[in-house]
Amino acid sequence: MKKKLIRPLFNMFFRALYYPNYRLYFAGQGISLIGTWMQQVAVSWLAYRLTNSIFMLGLIGFATQAPTLLIVPFSGFLADRLDRRRLLVVTQTGEMLLAFIFAALAFAGVITVWQIILLGVLFGAVNALEMPTRQAFVVDLVEKKEDLANGIALHSTLFNGSRLIGPSIAGLVVAAFGEAICFLINAISFLAAITALLAMKLPRRKTRGEEQEFLAGIKEGFKYTFGFAPIRSIIFLLALVSLLGMPYMVLMPVFARDVLHGGAETLGFLMASIGLGALAGSLYMASRRTVVGLAVNIPLGAAAFGLGLILFSLSNNLYLSMALLFLVGSAMMIQMSSSNTIIQTIVDEDKRGRVMGLFSLAFLGMIPFGSLAAGVIANSFGAPNTLAGSGILCLIGAALFARQLPAIRQKIHPIYVKMGIIPEVASGIQIATGTTVPPEEF
Repeated sequence: MKKKLIRPLFNMFFRALYYPNYRLYFAGQGISLIGTWMQQVAVSWLAYRLTNSIFMLGLIGFATQAPTLLIVPFSGFLADRLDRRRLLVVTQTGEMLLAFIFAALAFAGVITVWQIILLGVLFGAVNALEMPTRQAFVVDLVEKKEDLANGIALHSTLFNGSRLIGPSIAGLVVAAFGEAICFLINAISFLAAITALLAMKLPRRKTRGEEQEFLAGIKEGFKYTFGFAPIRSIIFLLALVSLLGMPYMVLMPVFARDVLHGGAETLGFLMASIGLGALAGSLYMASRRTVVGLAVNIPLGAAAFGLGLILFSLSNNLYLSMALLFLVGSAMMIQMSSSNTIIQTIVDEDKRGRVMGLFSLAFLGMIPFGSLAAGVIANSFGAPNTLAGSGILCLIGAALFARQLPAIRQKIHPIYVKMGIIPEVASGIQIATGTTVPPEEF
């Protein structure tokens, strides 16, 4: 009876884990990402403890993620041109070495806020090299295209499951032992990811790198991405929400200490609530069997995200705040994962790395500017007012995207037909269940 129950659930949520290379990736990255989130919480708490400055939190957020804006468009081209596994091994090794430096400075008790900023810039630069490669690499690990959406969703589940576990552990570890141990744990965790990557057995991937000049390839990626309305609109909304809404993360220490009157444990609970919500959103995405109907999740997710920020900004109760951050985390994940899945489904394979580079740029490249602005605005008007304004602007962006949705569906529809995802019939589109659906419902 248990097997009869477990197998359908596994097939629904974890189909991509049937592929050996994907299992290795999932296990290695799962361990590594827990360490990464532990370090992120420890860094924010350490910086706020050293400076008591909201502005400095924003500046550190800016320094860590600013390299994304400059590097990601170029690293996307490298992801199309070079061996993706080797690139990931190099970047993971670089991040491991930086984490060991972080730990050494913290254990010695000599770390300063300017060293935190410098190490944040270096971490951001290496991560910017890695992001498009990581996004595109997931596709290399899933052999059947019908399981691609599940693989992408499980990748998001992995990221956000670690966001649930990492901050929870970090809050307890920082309270008991200090920040340095979190940096050391993160450094050691990279060994799991590197080992898993080296253990994979992958066929040699054909690339067009030898046929194309570097700058010409970058230009082609921009032209392709912003010349196709569905990809352009999805990326613009993601960039808007990332710029205006995602900087709420850098203000979490302020809410934990000054609004909710807690300590490192409270910060861990808030961050874990975001991770739990994102995990729930990821599992919902993983349970989907088709990309049909996915486009509507994008404006709905952005709207729910904005509403969650507004309500969170008004709360001074820990449990209500945690519930609202659960909503924020799940909504953001549904928007991001839906956007990722649609783009990865319709993009040309030889341009995947460059498009995912610009996707990563929209998702993470805007955050440093938003973080810096959030720090400045919150310093003058308070963190709650800053988040409320961010939420309102996210709602406006969602409404504008919703107006474009019918045109976006019409552009995507023939691609799905051509790919065989949706057989076309005279009266509309017939999906696998036999239900006939008109194109506008996609």
